Amino acid sequence: MEPVTDHILAGARKVIAVHINYPSRAIQRGRTPEQPSYFLKPPSSLALGGSAVERPAGCELLGYEGEIALVMGRPARRVGLEDAWSHVGWVTASNDLGVYDLRYADKGSNLRSKGGDGFTPVGPALIPADAVDPSALRVRTWHNGELVQDDTTEDLLFPFARLVADLSQLLTLEPGDIILTGTPAGASVAQPGDVVEVEVTGGEFSSGRLTTTVTEGTTPFADFGARPKADDTQREEAYGSREAAGLPAAVVPVLAPELKKKLESVATATLSSQLRKRGLNNVSIDGLQATRPDRRVVGLARTLRYVPNREDLFKIHGGGFNAQKRAIDSVNEGEILVMEARGEKGTGTVGDILAMRAQVRGAAAIITDGGVRDYSAVAGLDMPTYFANPHPAVLGRRHIPWDTDITIACGGATVQPGDIIVADSDGILVIPPAIAEELVDECIEQEKEEAFILEMVKQGNSVDGLYPMNAQWRARYAEWVGTHGD
Repeated sequence: MEPVTDHILAGARKVIAVHINYPSRAIQRGRTPEQPSYFLKPPSSLALGGSAVERPAGCELLGYEGEIALVMGRPARRVGLEDAWSHVGWVTASNDLGVYDLRYADKGSNLRSKGGDGFTPVGPALIPADAVDPSALRVRTWHNGELVQDDTTEDLLFPFARLVADLSQLLTLEPGDIILTGTPAGASVAQPGDVVEVEVTGGEFSSGRLTTTVTEGTTPFADFGARPKADDTQREEAYGSREAAGLPAAVVPVLAPELKKKLESVATATLSSQLRKRGLNNVSIDGLQATRPDRRVVGLARTLRYVPNREDLFKIHGGGFNAQKRAIDSVNEGEILVMEARGEKGTGTVGDILAMRAQVRGAAAIITDGGVRDYSAVAGLDMPTYFANPHPAVLGRRHIPWDTDITIACGGATVQPGDIIVADSDGILVIPPAIAEELVDECIEQEKEEAFILEMVKQGNSVDGLYPMNAQWRARYAEWVGTHGD
C-alpha cells in the first residue's frame, strides 16, 4: 500500500459520487433506484486524511457519509462489465461531506451543498485494486469514537465494475479520477468539535483511519447568493430518521384496535354487499386459495410488485437484497404483504424461509396471485398465505422482484399501501380506509338484520316480504331488537 499523496490528488480531474448504492441506505431513504445516478464534486473539495473541515457559518446540518473511493489507474472509455475493474488502480476511504442547509439551492446538482473546500477527505492509504475482491470490502465509520456505519460490498445495488462501465459509456474516466461509491445506513450530522473517522478494509489490507475534525466557520454568507436554511425534512434526511433528529414521529397508517375488532366480527360477504351499495364492485382479490381457510384476517396492506423476467434485468434486480427480500424484511406487526405476480402460476413468489421471516416479523398474512414454493412448509406456518397454486420453481423463472410500497394489482383488484385487507373463507376484500368505519357499522347492522331474518325463516316464515324486509317485518324486527339487545 502507499499513502494518498498530493500528486495523486492533483491527478483527479473529476470526483463523481453515486447517490444510493447500499440496500441499507435504500431502505432508510425509502427509495431504491433502478439505475445508478451520480453527481459531481469539484476537485477542490478533496483533502488529505487527518484534516479539518469547516461547517460554514450559519449552517446547522453538516452531514458525513463514510464511503469507499475508487481511484482510476488507467483510462476507461466504453469498457464492458468484465473489464471495468481492471481500470481501477486503488481503493481508499472517503467522507462525502455536505451541508443539508444548501440542498435546496442547486436543484439536485449538490454543487454548493457537497462541493465546499475540504468536503471530500480521502485516504490515508491506497489499497491496490488488483489485490482485493471488490465484492468483499468493508467500510466503517466512527463518530466521536462510536461505530455508526458498518457494511460490506457483498450486496450492493450497483457493483463497482458496473459503476465504472456505466460512467465510461459517456465520458472518459482518467487516471486519478475518483468515484465515491455510496454510503450505507448510519450516516448522520457532525457538530463543531466532533471527530469523524472512516476506514476501508479488504482481506489483509486497510486504508487506515481517515480522520476529519469539524470546526465552526466564522465568515457569513453574502446576501447576493443562496443562504443556508434548514427545515424538518432536511433534518430527517441528514440524521437518517426523525427520531435521530429529535423530531416527533411521523404519522403512519394505523388500524385502530376497535375498528380492527369490528372488521373481524363481520363476514366478507357482508362487507362485499355494503361495498357494492357504495358503487365499489372491483375490490375483491379473486382466484386464490388459502393455507389457513379457517382464519379471518384483518390488516393494513404493504405491497410488492413483480415484473416479467428479462434475463439482463434479473442480473441487476434479482440478486442480493432485492425488492422481494426488502418487502419481507420490512413488513410490520399486523400488516399484510400483498404481491402482484400478474396471475402467473409458473413459479413461486414466496417460499418457506421468507414466509417464516414474515411470520417472525408479525405479518398477519401474505397474499400473492402467483405460486408458492415449499408449499408444505408454508402451509404449516401459523400465518396464513393466500396464493394461486404451489410451484417448485425458484425466483427468476418468470419474475423479477421490482418495487415495494406502490399501487399494485393482485387477483384483479387494485391495492394501495395502507388499504385495509379483510380475508376469510368467502374471499379477500380491499377496503378504502376512508370509508371503513362507516362501512363496518352498517355491516354490523346488516348482520343483525340477517340474524333476525334467518330466525324467522327457521320458524317457517316465507321470504316474501321478509327478505328484504317490508314495513311490517321491520316493525317486528324493531321489537325483536328490543328483546335481544345489541
